[in-house]
Amino acid sequence: MIFINNETIGGVPTLHVVDREKEQAKLPTIFFLHGFTSAKEHNLHIAYMLATKGFRVLLPDAIYHGERQKTEQNRDLKFWEIVLTSIHELELLKEYMVTNELGNDQIGVIGTSMGAITMYGALARYPWITSAVSFMGTAYYQVFLEEQLKMLETKGVDLHDLRHQVLHQIKPYDLTVQLERLNGRPLMIWHGKEDQVVPYPFSEKLYGELEKYYEEHPHRLKFVAEDRVDHKVSRQAVLSSVEWFEQHLLKDQIS
Repeated sequence: MIFINNETIGGVPTLHVVDREKEQAKLPTIFFLHGFTSAKEHNLHIAYMLATKGFRVLLPDAIYHGERQKTEQNRDLKFWEIVLTSIHELELLKEYMVTNELGNDQIGVIGTSMGAITMYGALARYPWITSAVSFMGTAYYQVFLEEQLKMLETKGVDLHDLRHQVLHQIKPYDLTVQLERLNGRPLMIWHGKEDQVVPYPFSEKLYGELEKYYEEHPHRLKFVAEDRVDHKVSRQAVLSSVEWFEQHLLKDQIS
């Protein structure tokens, strides 16, 4: 039986999903990071599928989202604050697992849209992440920021000071300027070709730049592009992500 518990870990409301029979065991752990305007509950179907395979899954609410949302908040201008806060909070969640002896050294991170963007920054910061999956995200922090600001400027928002402030904050987490930090860790990239929110070419370009880093272990890098799919995670993407973590957080350790 799959058990779902709503916990607060380090001040972060988090859904903890695990097979009840394995609740106190040291299990490979996967952190699922939700998208912009979404919440932790919206990805429970994927967490359930992962838990049935033997994983412990933690789904945190990002700041200004879910249980942490306040109706008066203007989240459009706080996008990168949300991303950076989630990167820092990911370490709190990981330390909770270590302190309570609930996880082993096999740790996966999966994210959807903003959550995938967060995941890429976490890969740049944390070498303890073992494997990762991106659903329609982008690792090109500085480029994506500029596109966001152009869109906001069309609405008459003065962003001069914000641009320099945010660029300074996000630069250390821009994985695309330090791809060697991946160090061959397994990464699956999925994107729908019709996505206009986080444009598909971001993922295609990243995969092309990463191929040379995975020449010795090409099976550790996977790119899945789907035709006629926009900014929505398909069932194929979900199934592929579950298989990916089975391969790289379970089977790789047995073989």
